[in-house]
Amino acid sequence: MGFEVLLVTGGVLAGLSGISLLHALIEGRRPLVAALVVMIASGILVMALLKADAPLTWRDVPDAFVTVIAAILN
Repeated sequence: MGFEVLLVTGGVLAGLSGISLLHALIEGRRPLVAALVVMIASGILVMALLKADAPLTWRDVPDAFVTVIAAILN
């Protein structure tokens, strides 16, 4: 379950930073924190890609979310 946690963490951070980026642009502020979080999320996603045994496909993303949620609930 190594790369699944990284994939989920990077995906959630990327989604949240997108919302923060949009909010900052609407308010007319510089999106510095959002840009930093995008870079961190990108690094985590690259680490997940490198740590995976086989090449990842789009079908692996929902499976990773289910695996991580199931591990948290158990």
